[in-house]
Amino acid sequence: MNDQHLSNIELYYSSDGIINNKIIIEGEDFNHIIKVMRHSEQDIIYITDGNGNIYESKLDKINKYSLSAEPVKTYHYENYKQNIFFCIPKLRNSDRFEFALEKCVELGITHFIIFESRRTVAKGEKTDRWNKILVSAMKQSLRCHVPNLKVVNSVKEIFALNGGKIGFEQNSSNTIANLKIIPDINYYFIFGPEGGLDHDELELFNPENIYNLAENRLRTETAIIKAASLL
Repeated sequence: MNDQHLSNIELYYSSDGIINNKIIIEGEDFNHIIKVMRHSEQDIIYITDGNGNIYESKLDKINKYSLSAEPVKTYHYENYKQNIFFCIPKLRNSDRFEFALEKCVELGITHFIIFESRRTVAKGEKTDRWNKILVSAMKQSLRCHVPNLKVVNSVKEIFALNGGKIGFEQNSSNTIANLKIIPDINYYFIFGPEGGLDHDELELFNPENIYNLAENRLRTETAIIKAASLL
């Protein structure tokens, strides 16, 4: 079926997709459907497989810890930002970091690389929590491409990947409006931590690929969200 805009629905997620013409939901989404939304058998619910499909489904059977639903209509959506990777440093303030992740998903970003810069203050990984935030934001914003996240230890690891590397600097005369995105090329948008990228990290960039996001100085999380909104 062609893409169609859906609104005013509750969207749930099943990573297993359709098996024998049934979709199984368990865990938190099961509890929300049954205990919060009070759905019963034969009700219509909407489920995404995270691969670009939303299934309008009839609730078929409710068990103690899971339910099954039968898809009756399929809506498919293309991921027009599948070649965009947001490379985000760990931030000292975890709330701001998680807020940026959430808003990026709402704006359609689906690929994230979390890295440690030389000036990174925050330590440790919370990948389970971060992935939970990404999936929750996907459902809340009625998107159907499950975001993916990987963690690397340095900016150099990002530069080893194939594709364009985009950096940001307030003093650059090259504005983000001049950036042209080519669909079959991957682009890695690399944001600095609170203290910015250091000299050696900035030297990795081609000067032509460093852009100015705003005339004034932005917090890292604000720069991240603004770049996502402009894209």
